[in-house]
Amino acid sequence: MLETPALQRNATLPAPLDTRYQVETPEGIDLPLRPAGLMSRAIAFAIDLAIRGLVLGVFFLVLAFFGELGVGLGSILLFVVSWWYMVLFEVLNQGRSPGKQFMKLRVVQDDGRPIGWSASLIRNLLRFVDMLPFGYTFGAISCLQHPAFKRLGDIAAGTLVVYLEQPIKRPALPMAQPLRAPFALSLNEQRAVLGFAERRADLSPARVNELAAILAAPLNVPTPNAAAELDGIARGLLGSA
Repeated sequence: MLETPALQRNATLPAPLDTRYQVETPEGIDLPLRPAGLMSRAIAFAIDLAIRGLVLGVFFLVLAFFGELGVGLGSILLFVVSWWYMVLFEVLNQGRSPGKQFMKLRVVQDDGRPIGWSASLIRNLLRFVDMLPFGYTFGAISCLQHPAFKRLGDIAAGTLVVYLEQPIKRPALPMAQPLRAPFALSLNEQRAVLGFAERRADLSPARVNELAAILAAPLNVPTPNAAAELDGIARGLLGSA
């Protein structure tokens, strides 16, 4: 019996679950976004709810000393905090309320652009629909059913809550005097030297010397002092800074 080719076998398998949301900018650049799930969004909302409750509680205690004037000002404050807290933070703070910022989330348009006033107003005004019949039932069901974890307000506003992409930081290179390579290095050779220097702090001395000896031969670096020489070449590749 002939063996089924690997490509043919893989074609019958279901596609893996992918939580990436791919958009293309007007400049033709693919922008991968990672939609935030229900749990992280719920925690962010709980943090924002606690902050709003604390702010209102402090101001209500102060306004209680002003009698009827305090009641009127408290009603205005309640309206502003309840309906404009999220909108102001989302529009003026790059889509991040304090809760979202703590959870490293942000709200963007479906095409990856920053959220605007109209979209933020729509998604937050429709929050009361998501809260029906109680405790965000409709919103939770919508998040769990939608492939991008959108609640009803997000669907209507054309918005998306995504994780903030953290910039990748390269490991620090060992301190060394920058050196010029004995000859022009290819891209793979440059990667090999930089990879050795970046990983050196996590390796044992024996492993460092072993890898340095392997790299030293093709680069015409003296073996006895190969590790230090390679560190200098790595510094030279990235500049003296």
